[in-house]
Amino acid sequence: LDAGLSALEMLQSAGVTMGYGSDLLGQMQGHQSEEFLLRGRVLKPRDVIRSATVDAARVLNMEGLIGTIAPSAHADLIAVYGNPLKDLAILSDPARLRKIIKGG
Repeated sequence: LDAGLSALEMLQSAGVTMGYGSDLLGQMQGHQSEEFLLRGRVLKPRDVIRSATVDAARVLNMEGLIGTIAPSAHADLIAVYGNPLKDLAILSDPARLRKIIKGG
């Protein structure tokens, strides 16, 4: 865990664009959203959220299609109770999800 967090810090300091991703499978898949909290130990909340949205789109060469709210973009969106820029734990708590719009 420490090595992974150190790598995140190093990549962030070097200006590397990082896309959020998790390869948790099976019984561990339920812990996937905890990745936000792990990354939040070394990255600012806005950088964690960017890595899951616009930066992920950039890494996948899908800018304008995913990771943004714009005409012609895929319409997947979540609304949460609270401000994840102040508390990333909101993104790991299903009770804080107000609405999920998929393919909307």
